[in-house]
Amino acid sequence: MSSIKTVGVAGAGTMGAGIAIVAARAGFRTILYDTRQDTLDRARRQTEGFFAKSVQRGKLTAQAVETIMANLTGTTEMAAMAECDVVIEAVFEDLKVKHGLFSDLDAICPPHTIFASNTSTLSITEIAGGSGRPERVVGMHFCLPAQLMKLIEMSPGLTTAPEVFDTAWKFAEAMGQRPVKTKDNPGFILNYFLVPFNNDAIRMVEAGVAEPADIDRAIKAGLGYPMGPLELLDLIGLDTQLLLCEALHGVTNDPRAACPPLVKRMIAANHLGRKSGRGFYNYDKDAMFGG
Repeated sequence: MSSIKTVGVAGAGTMGAGIAIVAARAGFRTILYDTRQDTLDRARRQTEGFFAKSVQRGKLTAQAVETIMANLTGTTEMAAMAECDVVIEAVFEDLKVKHGLFSDLDAICPPHTIFASNTSTLSITEIAGGSGRPERVVGMHFCLPAQLMKLIEMSPGLTTAPEVFDTAWKFAEAMGQRPVKTKDNPGFILNYFLVPFNNDAIRMVEAGVAEPADIDRAIKAGLGYPMGPLELLDLIGLDTQLLLCEALHGVTNDPRAACPPLVKRMIAANHLGRKSGRGFYNYDKDAMFGG
């Protein structure tokens, strides 16, 4: 049984909003923190829309959704995180940003609070080194879309205390997720494959091999994937893909992990994916995936 009662999520973007849904849906009091009120408002709208679809499809009752939403609050005040037993960061894949966040949280949160990083490419040990409490830092990489995907890649750093990792593991299970233990290696399991794989799909578009929709249809029909790589990239965000490429290529020097030029051109045009309304596909509605 998890000893965690109150969960903090730092960063209310696509991933953070999804993680907050997972925690609140599992019955945890959940505090979603972001520096921008408009980002929190967007996450709230998308969350309400996601659960409305869940009710329409018979997955949840309206009463259950009311209880879940009562568990979930948003704030721009970091001081609110002082009440949390665990804080999961879902901010940019930038070591300095993560160090700054955890350093600030270390001054606010009580000594027992566990810091979990949702990083998918950076070293948990390096992140822990700037946290002020390295023995209480663990990797918890959720998979997009977090509100639908059950997998969490769990990674202890070199300094993570065994009892902290055990508590985080039990917390993942208490949320109804499926934890898998990985070493503190670049990309862990999924992104070690996915970042180069997605880049290959982008390069196919660059080379004019096929249209994005046809590439995705081929991957889904031929490999049995529920989502094509270009659909997934639009969900992740092309700006996030750039950061993932830079982080993974920087530590592996794998040429397939290097960011394709098309990504940078799309970012310059604000074709970031779902969050901007256009990526490899066009989007009319600002809605969260699934429901």
